[in-house]
Amino acid sequence: MVTPPAVPDEDGGQPDGGPSDDGGGAPPAGRPPKAAGSGRTFAAVTSGLAALILGATVVSVPVPYVVESPGPAYNTLGQTGGKDVISISGHPSYPARGSLDLTTVYVNGGPNSDVGLIDLARSWFDHSQGILPERVVYPPGTTRQQVSDENASLMQDSEQTSVAAALGALGIHYEQQLNVASIADGSPSSGKLKVGDRLVSVGGQKASSLATVQQTLAAGKGAPVEVAVDRGGSPVTATVTPTQNQGRWILGVGIRYTYSFPFEVQIELDRVGGPSAGMMFALGIIDKLTPGDLTGGKDIAGTGTIDPDGTVGAIGGIDQKLFGARAAGATLFLAPASNCGDVVGHIPDGLAVVKVSTLAEARSAVEAYAQGKDPASLPQCTAG
Repeated sequence: MVTPPAVPDEDGGQPDGGPSDDGGGAPPAGRPPKAAGSGRTFAAVTSGLAALILGATVVSVPVPYVVESPGPAYNTLGQTGGKDVISISGHPSYPARGSLDLTTVYVNGGPNSDVGLIDLARSWFDHSQGILPERVVYPPGTTRQQVSDENASLMQDSEQTSVAAALGALGIHYEQQLNVASIADGSPSSGKLKVGDRLVSVGGQKASSLATVQQTLAAGKGAPVEVAVDRGGSPVTATVTPTQNQGRWILGVGIRYTYSFPFEVQIELDRVGGPSAGMMFALGIIDKLTPGDLTGGKDIAGTGTIDPDGTVGAIGGIDQKLFGARAAGATLFLAPASNCGDVVGHIPDGLAVVKVSTLAEARSAVEAYAQGKDPASLPQCTAG
């Protein structure tokens, strides 16, 4: 989860003035004559000022790094700006005590803001902050608007997917569709499929989920498949020969889910973007749709993307989110199992961490903790 960038604390002021040349001869009336050696003293002073100015300039020059620091935590069961973070209409819902906090990260650097040497030095000695090369986080040429737009889009998708995952976990039926969101350069689908196409079937199998499509392609082992789509209300069929990428057969398209839910679930959270709140949104929705308190009134935080089938995925900045969660009062943290390598050795005092791979595991961990079970008895991240 990426919050809007914090404004770097920079002191860009420079002293005014500089050396002057009075010329030769006696000093004007009223001005005392210079003491012996004052010229050397003046030169030393001005040289010192020049060094200070140069030093201030050097430390304020932006460096190609990004600094990540703990951001605020938001209780998905609570309110923000006077509104419920999660509100439900058209279906019974229930009040919930305790906290199911989503955690965030401030990102300084890149197209959002500048990071200077002083900022970098401070962050180096602060264990709650992380330093990454700018190129690792932002591709060259990325603009601030592109970052903002992408984070907003990812957040919107995460909100919808969290509703789907929560309803699926509760056995509440809904409709979902797979749409072509992008087509990669050189893709086997180029010229055959179009952005906006709704997948109907792949290889004769109904395209009910991305997992179903991937299973069909894997079974075909690269053989051409018939892809049926709905294009603006008209049926279109194309033959696509999958390509292999990182051991998987793919069509070379980006997929976006769209849903039709039986009632409305509204999520209100301004100035926060990215996909990493999905699991915590889903837990908050489950708590509000079921009687009683899932948390038992305790303060629980976590992070992780969510798929419609409830799979919890890895996120970035988990070190910072652990510190942010503890600062907000959480005593239990739900971490994606795929992030365990980043968790070990970075857990702040007073915070227990449980690893989860699915929404069902996350829900079970919360229920167990609410009932007083020792979190050390639940799945842990371990070294190695």
